[in-house]
Amino acid sequence: MTRLAYRSATLPDLPLILGLIVDDTVEPSIDDPAAAHPGYAAALAAIDADPNQEMLVAEFEGEPIGCFQLSYIPGLMRQGMWRGLIEAVHVRSDRRNSGYGSEMMRWAIQRCRERGCGLVQLTSNKARHDAHRFYVRLGFAQSHEGFKLLL
Repeated sequence: MTRLAYRSATLPDLPLILGLIVDDTVEPSIDDPAAAHPGYAAALAAIDADPNQEMLVAEFEGEPIGCFQLSYIPGLMRQGMWRGLIEAVHVRSDRRNSGYGSEMMRWAIQRCRERGCGLVQLTSNKARHDAHRFYVRLGFAQSHEGFKLLL
């Protein structure tokens, strides 16, 4: 049974999305949900303009309760298989531990299947142990080490 509805994020959703990110972070964030930095609107516009990107808002009974970004990535490995990348998965703190995150992830995985992806991947901060258990319960394997270089 699906309890949530999904829609593309719009400019008025930015404070909600940034608030979810800041509320759910395990390290100091440079993001400010009240900020009107033009980079946020530009990033959302770029996502919206790219057919291989989606920033989605999950709603329960018309009320936004979560968000996530999907990226569809072509690749030359595995016979040209496309990959789905799930990022910025956040559920409002007052709605966590109610099954909404699992429902959002199942929907995101199905969306990737519909787009022809043969694999779904994500990254998660090493300090987010509860999130890691959550992803493993959903069937994700911790198969790779990730690396980042801040530029």
